[in-house]
Amino acid sequence: MAVDFNIIGKRLKMARKQKAYTQEMLAEKMGVSVAYLSKIETGKLHINIERLTQICKLLDVTEGEILNGVSHQSKQYLQTEFNDLLSQCSSQKQKLIYKLAKVICEEDF
Repeated sequence: MAVDFNIIGKRLKMARKQKAYTQEMLAEKMGVSVAYLSKIETGKLHINIERLTQICKLLDVTEGEILNGVSHQSKQYLQTEFNDLLSQCSSQKQKLIYKLAKVICEEDF
């Protein structure tokens, strides 16, 4: 399984914003430059486990939440990611996704 550093970066950025930290604030707490943190958040820099653990502690999230997108603390963890995904789609694509989701939800598996 390949690690997608773009997704990890997006999740870290989302966690930082939920904590109401600016990049400057988090970079200072980490002891790194804003440019370094920006590269992590954009997936341009491959973060190691030690640095990931450091950031997760500062943002009060688990490594699993960042790596897998799963938060056991929130019942609606996927809703945020789904909303982010939808916001990137055109209205036509959003309608198509809605129709597909509706069919899936109505199916009896």
